[in-house]
Amino acid sequence: MTRKRKHEPLDEVSFWQAKPLEKMTDSEWESLCDGCGKCCLNKLEEEGTDRTFYTDVGCRLLDGQTCRCRDYAHRLDEVDDCVRLTPETLKTITWLPPSCAYVLLAEGKDLYWWHPLVSGDPSTVHTAGISVRGRVRASETDVPDELLEDYIVSWPLKVPKRARRQGR
Repeated sequence: MTRKRKHEPLDEVSFWQAKPLEKMTDSEWESLCDGCGKCCLNKLEEEGTDRTFYTDVGCRLLDGQTCRCRDYAHRLDEVDDCVRLTPETLKTITWLPPSCAYVLLAEGKDLYWWHPLVSGDPSTVHTAGISVRGRVRASETDVPDELLEDYIVSWPLKVPKRARRQGR
């Protein structure tokens, strides 16, 4: 069994450390998504403030096990309020979770150890407790908008202790 290196040699810099978000290729940009699924949870915005409340109600296209979109290629046509994340839209979106790679890099921070680009393993986002796996209580098709307040949760905005620790 081979051990993964926790740190890259100093002379090797990863693309996300070397390039600004605006200069990334489409492939690089897409690879920044850690697959947590938090952005696909229904959210409520408080009127008159920028405060966002997450719910544990998933978009109808969210697969709660894989934490991925069931129809990513057509999501913008299928879901009216789905947002295409770009370097431009990232500047105005206030509801992305603090663990999101796009947010971290825009703030000049590095990716966490559990991010698939760092760990080399797409399952570490689940192991670290960051993803929505097993935490989506309902689909938006089953919960009327007027009942969404009953599904408000705080966990999407938190980074669990095990996720903050450097590699396991």
